[in-house]
Amino acid sequence: MLEETAQVVRIDGDEVWVETQRRSTCASCAAEKGCGTATLAKVLGKRRTLVRVLSDQPLSIGDQVVIGIREQALVRGSLAVYAVPILLLLLGGFVGELGAQRFLWDNAELASVILGISGLIAGLFWLRKFTRRIEYDDSYQPLVLRKLVNDAAKFVAIR
Repeated sequence: MLEETAQVVRIDGDEVWVETQRRSTCASCAAEKGCGTATLAKVLGKRRTLVRVLSDQPLSIGDQVVIGIREQALVRGSLAVYAVPILLLLLGGFVGELGAQRFLWDNAELASVILGISGLIAGLFWLRKFTRRIEYDDSYQPLVLRKLVNDAAKFVAIR
């Protein structure tokens, strides 16, 4: 399970909205000074992201929590977003090339480009249907793992 700390900012019935802060691991990398990703992270700064999470714990606005998402959900989601559209783009281009050779089309490049773009568009439509199907699927949703106790509350509890 991949974990991240967040702060509860809104509660709407069963839905809990938390705010996370994007962090870069560039400071721990040896190639920080020569890397474009590190430069981009400095330019964009630390942005906050609003995320809807599942929770069965009693929470209130301002609570610090640890949220998590299953690795399997992250891998499947990443494959859906990146691999499927690209594979359909390449498949469309390949079919365009084969079709040009088989049916003696005049312009194989044009057929490859048109069918490749058609494959990409088909992949994006598939992705849209996929994301709508998993939008409320619990296995793909981040969830609150535990509530963090702030330092002041720890100090009072110890005394």
